[in-house]
Amino acid sequence: MGHIPSPVARHGQLRVEGSRVLDAHGKAVQLRGMSFYWSCLKGGWEFWNADVVNWLADDWQISIVRAAMGVEDFGGYLDGDTPGSGRSNKDHLFDLVDAAIAKGIYVIIDWHSHNAHLYTNEAKAFFEEMALKYKSVPNVLYGIYNEPLGPLEESPGYAWDTDIKPYSQTIVDAIRAIDPDNIIIVGTPCWSQAVDTATDDPVEGKNLMYALHFYAASEFHKQELRDKGIAALNNGKAVIVSEFGTCNHDGDVPYDFDEADIWLDFLDQNKISWCNWSVHDLSEAASILMPGASKNGNWTDEDLTESGRYIRNRLITYSPIGFCAR
Repeated sequence: MGHIPSPVARHGQLRVEGSRVLDAHGKAVQLRGMSFYWSCLKGGWEFWNADVVNWLADDWQISIVRAAMGVEDFGGYLDGDTPGSGRSNKDHLFDLVDAAIAKGIYVIIDWHSHNAHLYTNEAKAFFEEMALKYKSVPNVLYGIYNEPLGPLEESPGYAWDTDIKPYSQTIVDAIRAIDPDNIIIVGTPCWSQAVDTATDDPVEGKNLMYALHFYAASEFHKQELRDKGIAALNNGKAVIVSEFGTCNHDGDVPYDFDEADIWLDFLDQNKISWCNWSVHDLSEAASILMPGASKNGNWTDEDLTESGRYIRNRLITYSPIGFCAR
């Protein structure tokens, strides 16, 4: 069998046209991969290295990773060095982004905040720096707001029209002044679920996508939430599931793999890209790894959680090189 080009070698610069993401050849693209855990919490940064990226690309056949850089939380970007590492969150971010670029996969630079609009000036400066560094690199996507708090009745001050959209427009404009092309992912109200609300009154700019997050076992993350995704597509806007879990929204059991199947089939049918949460060995259902698993890849089946085995098996069914599930 001949050499299979990397995802970026195959697809090149991505662009958004209507509700679809197209590659450099005008073909609709769906990316699938993994979100890394918060850079600043519970040792998440320990997995932010080239060995893990390379293993996920080669063994799990991912085409995208998400670098969830903590922002305002303890030890996050605004707070100094990453706890336990002696290096900054931005240092770890560069490790992960540059590893993805070297491997030829796509990568989301994720401002992993629930309160991003409260730090507009800091976010603007950060994304201007990222755009200057990566503006000519087709691998990079910018995730400018992880999950605004919600629901609104419990989180006043997190409304789309008065809080989230104005922040998003500021950051989109700042990035576009430097980088005219790389895709920008806009967070949506209520934990990045209300994509219908956001796309009813969209941010101005090109090559924009809207985040839709779900956790398969959660009560309100079923067809009702998929319908919000359909509404966004019907509004002519592109959607990305930049984070999802096979379990409950708090990261714990139960799993609901039947519902996860329904979701992933839905995403496949609509060419919606996705990243699973998360690359970590925490003792929680959302982690793909069992506690004590290697921080450098080379994982066996015994190293994987139920979710890890499910996600890997799902990923390799799409593989262009014909991997078989272990």
